[in-house]
Amino acid sequence: MIDRYTRREMGSIWELQNKYSIWKEIEILACEAQAQLGVIGITASDAQWIRDHAQFNVQEVAEIESVTNHDVIAFLTNMAHYIDADLPEGAAPCSRWVHYGMTSSDLGDTALCYQLVQALDIILHDVRALGTVCKNRAFELRDVVCVGRTHGIHAEPMTFGMKFASWAWMLKRCEEQVLDARKTIAVGAISGAVGTYSNIDPFVESYVCEHLGLTPDPLSTQVVARDRHAHVAACLATVAASLEALATQVRLMQQSDVLEVEEPFKQGQKGSSAMPHKRNPITVERVCGLARTVKANAQVAFDNVALWYERDISHSGAERTALADSFIALDYMFGKMQGIFEGLRTYPDKMHHNLWRTRGLIFSSRVLLALVQTGITREDAYVIVQRHAMSVWSDIQNARAGKSFEERLAADPEVTLSPDELKKIFDPQVFLSRVDYVFKKLEALQFDTERS
Repeated sequence: MIDRYTRREMGSIWELQNKYSIWKEIEILACEAQAQLGVIGITASDAQWIRDHAQFNVQEVAEIESVTNHDVIAFLTNMAHYIDADLPEGAAPCSRWVHYGMTSSDLGDTALCYQLVQALDIILHDVRALGTVCKNRAFELRDVVCVGRTHGIHAEPMTFGMKFASWAWMLKRCEEQVLDARKTIAVGAISGAVGTYSNIDPFVESYVCEHLGLTPDPLSTQVVARDRHAHVAACLATVAASLEALATQVRLMQQSDVLEVEEPFKQGQKGSSAMPHKRNPITVERVCGLARTVKANAQVAFDNVALWYERDISHSGAERTALADSFIALDYMFGKMQGIFEGLRTYPDKMHHNLWRTRGLIFSSRVLLALVQTGITREDAYVIVQRHAMSVWSDIQNARAGKSFEERLAADPEVTLSPDELKKIFDPQVFLSRVDYVFKKLEALQFDTERS
């Protein structure tokens, strides 16, 4: 039997060896179910013989397919050879019971759904592992103060740990999405040419699905409807977009003018063939680039939903490429992001420097509220605060020394705040008095890594 829960490399799931192994198991299970039914003539001994002797050879299947131009027939022909090779002389071929009453999609679609479950289990492991890293680093950096930015412009102080905390919650949502996609695709269908079970008892479908950990599709028209596969591809695209979001943040924070973090740069690594000083964020850039592939492949899956009548094969070639590529790329992206976040270099001193680069402008909201509390209307307070803020902006833009925001406010008689009150306002910790509330919720966030 195939162990669905064995951690395996993503690439091996999409190799012919694995696909044919699943095909073989499905055909064997179908024979066992037919023997239990006792209707078509196959006995328990026949089913056991088939299980004991069924084999295939990928190269031999390819050689047969070069003649038949039909992969399922080529596989069945090859497996039949191994099943019947050692039969006693004069015995009826046991292989005649293989694929009895089934059609190609009964085999191929059930196997593909099983492969998708295998692949999603790996992605689930990836999501949980990276989510755990983000949660751990969030607590590690919870008290490191940095400036928060909106529209790329300095906004208010926050803690760097909150960035990792937000990424952990994003990955928790990814976990839920992957679990939902897994549930949607964990189905099988062995219902015959157009889904009427015309030549096969529904018990065969139930038996095969039960032993594979799948649920029988309630109504398949030879194929498992491709809206299920589109749901999986959309999930992969969403998860890829989430990783792209994380990678983009690293790219932004590694810019020379910001330089609050750097992705790992190992001894002996080179950044540029022309400029020896370069330490480029090449890995997160790679993640962003691969996200485009996964997102684009979701469109292929959407286009595959509309088939002619009960079935055609316009989806087949496209999804064989798109699904495998998306899973392999996404698994690779997770591996890279985990390595980056585990080894991410953080520069608290540079964060502190950047916090004060705008000469106190990031405290404007606190000044506004404090003025309102003294009895000034919000509109008048806004005019006062913005007037001084724009003057500071002008000094910064023109690289003039000038006064700080606090100094300008303190010198303005319209500002109804004492120097001591202003001093308290211009303390970054004032903005962080409720950060514990954020991290208390993060404590409850759990990733079930033991089951991954």
